[in-house]
Amino acid sequence: MANILEPDLCVIGGGSGGLSVAAAARAFGSSVVLVEKDKMGGDCLNVGCVPSKALIAAAKHAHIGQSAKKFGITYKEPKVNFAKVQAHVANVIAGIAPHDSVERFEALGANVINATAKFVDRRTLEANGQLIRARRFVIATGSRPAIPPIHGLNHVPYLTNENIFELKEKPAHLIIIGGGPIGMELAQAHQRLGARVTVVEMFDPLAKDDPELTAIALRRLQDDGVMVHANTSVQSVEKTDEGIALTIKANDHIEVITGSHLLVAAGRAPNIEALNLEVAHVKSDPQGIFTNKGMRTANRKIYAIGDVTHGFQFTHTASYQASIVIRSAIFGLPAHQNTDIIPWVTYTDPEIANVGLNEQAARKLLGDKFRVVRWSFAELDRARTERQTEGLAKMIVGKNGKILGCGMVGPQAGELISLFSFAIANNLKTTSLTKFIAPYPTLSEVARRLGIESFRDSLSNPWIGRWVNLIRLLP
Repeated sequence: MANILEPDLCVIGGGSGGLSVAAAARAFGSSVVLVEKDKMGGDCLNVGCVPSKALIAAAKHAHIGQSAKKFGITYKEPKVNFAKVQAHVANVIAGIAPHDSVERFEALGANVINATAKFVDRRTLEANGQLIRARRFVIATGSRPAIPPIHGLNHVPYLTNENIFELKEKPAHLIIIGGGPIGMELAQAHQRLGARVTVVEMFDPLAKDDPELTAIALRRLQDDGVMVHANTSVQSVEKTDEGIALTIKANDHIEVITGSHLLVAAGRAPNIEALNLEVAHVKSDPQGIFTNKGMRTANRKIYAIGDVTHGFQFTHTASYQASIVIRSAIFGLPAHQNTDIIPWVTYTDPEIANVGLNEQAARKLLGDKFRVVRWSFAELDRARTERQTEGLAKMIVGKNGKILGCGMVGPQAGELISLFSFAIANNLKTTSLTKFIAPYPTLSEVARRLGIESFRDSLSNPWIGRWVNLIRLLP
């Protein structure tokens, strides 16, 4: 057995969170061992964010002909070469991959080990026979598709996000189990690329978001042709001569739907089984590893970040948590996660974006001690010029005028939400939104409009009327 390695940090997992920790630690001169059992870049690069957004981009181009009719322009029906679409997806991944590669991190000075890791005691890790006794460990092993216990599912071929981007032929009829962000994004993309798509969701589709916002996006998906079975359970799955048949149940009604392909997008499960967490004294449950706000586990030598923990499962969350670990593990500074400033986006068309409290969460937490300020995208001149007026922004405001949250659905909502994330992170009030000038006409005017709209209630204040009348008396 080789000598025991004793780096400052041992990072387990080469996804976005783990790579962020490793790169930052090396930049500050700390020694790093990075253990990754599969592809560098993790799910986000290889089978998640990057390929899905590349596919969505292709689908938008296929849909241009439909939207162009509003402008008096007509196109012939698009011809989709599905193999070339997937080649585009692969090309995008290949373009980003060198930034996350073994070669880059070895050039940075990290010791990269390609192996499965497991703890052998509370301060020692083993990977491919190599023992590692780091000053601090960071678990960033991510998540994988959760497979629901549906009768017959294990006996039929099905897709997940891990292999759907390998398809070379367009599905004739894609059935998707799961109406969360992944399911709905891929549903709309494949429908626009010429497939027939049916989504089966046990609860409400996109249920984690504000229903007032999701209703607008879901209406667009249905206009595109996506068939959505909401509040519907899958009773069984079987292979037939016609394809893959699902027996579904809504209320007391049972029916059978048959498709050519089946995609399972029913949530995520943390990758923790191989880690042998018990011997490391790290507490976890089936949903992930428990951490405090500083991302430390029950074993103070071990941190955990990203999808493997409880909480938001986003690439940018993992990167944010990585910065917390660096401040704590490298510099010994107090650092704590603030989930109020973490935005999230569902990349349907129109996009749905959120940060901080939404209306439902605010009501549970604050009762009636908050206000909701709304502004329609139909009132934005840029949205009118683009013929994209189906959209709504909702800002949650505390009694003292502090911005507590914002949610929006509309074109470029994922870009626009960053301003509100900045506002919440800096404890800004609605007055701050009136103190900048948005170029005209742009969608960013929505922020200023919300700021101005937040003062509408004050117009009924009798003191304002008295002050105006007083000013009239001045010469």
